[in-house]
Amino acid sequence: MDSRSPSTPEPDSPVRVLPARHPWRSLASMLGVIVILVIVWALITNPRWQWGVVAQWFTAESIMRGLGLTLSLTAIAGVAGFVLGFALALLRMSSSPVLAGLAWTYIWIFRSVPLLVQLLLWYNIGYLYETLVLGIPFTDVVLFEASTTELVGKFAAAALGLSLHQAAYAAEIIRGGILSVDAGQLEAAKALGLPAWRRSVGIVLPQALRAILPPAFNEIISLVKGTSIVYVLALGDLFYTAQIIYSRTNEVIPMLMVATIWYIVITTALNIVQYYVERRVARGAVRTLPSTPWQRVRARLASERADARERKRTRLHTEGSSL
Repeated sequence: MDSRSPSTPEPDSPVRVLPARHPWRSLASMLGVIVILVIVWALITNPRWQWGVVAQWFTAESIMRGLGLTLSLTAIAGVAGFVLGFALALLRMSSSPVLAGLAWTYIWIFRSVPLLVQLLLWYNIGYLYETLVLGIPFTDVVLFEASTTELVGKFAAAALGLSLHQAAYAAEIIRGGILSVDAGQLEAAKALGLPAWRRSVGIVLPQALRAILPPAFNEIISLVKGTSIVYVLALGDLFYTAQIIYSRTNEVIPMLMVATIWYIVITTALNIVQYYVERRVARGAVRTLPSTPWQRVRARLASERADARERKRTRLHTEGSSL
């Protein structure tokens, strides 16, 4: 008599594995797909979007000049803002109360005054100071002198205002990243006799960079869109150029879509750069780096091919056994 229980499977019988079911997740995914299809259908079928006009102006010469000015302002304000912000962060953490107070005052003022007001103040600085003079204090020696209105034009006022405004926020981002580093590591480095500059460059900054990068890229992306505020100076950036065109043609929605799509393209490119920069910086913090999107797609395709081969092999084995 067989001592095995009737419910015990045969040794050679395959074990059937049932995947876990997630009905609510599947329902939410289906609703998401429906919403996306409805939005795409509304964008395609509504003739008032005037996609032909969007395509006509998307790479027009005037739009490309405005795009170049937007990118130039972003690059200048981003680099200058973070360089000055780094210096302000170090001064803010200085043991000297005078230097720390100066840095704190700068950050307080430029974070308190709206950017629009700052741009208008810099553009009208010639009303307060007709000439800018560089010389030796408390003497009559003049090294440089120029008219303020000639020196600080529309582009200079926009670049100066954006850079100084960006520096105040960059300083706090960098200071927060530096403070996130464990103080015990600095104490250990001091115990080993490492000089201050080696502790800062070799220990603090590499670790602080991991905390600085996400908010720093967020600020750069905000800066790209924030450059549109220079329209108050009648400076021909991307948004102001689109305004000028639709004021002549009355094609408001298409021109706004031209500017919108270009802003999306720029921010998407920055997001891609951020992903790979963060992935590279993370090499010292994690043993296994996360897969890139392309690597995930290749792994998914390879897994599906392997599953297909396994199913084919199982089917052939079953057909052979039945014969």
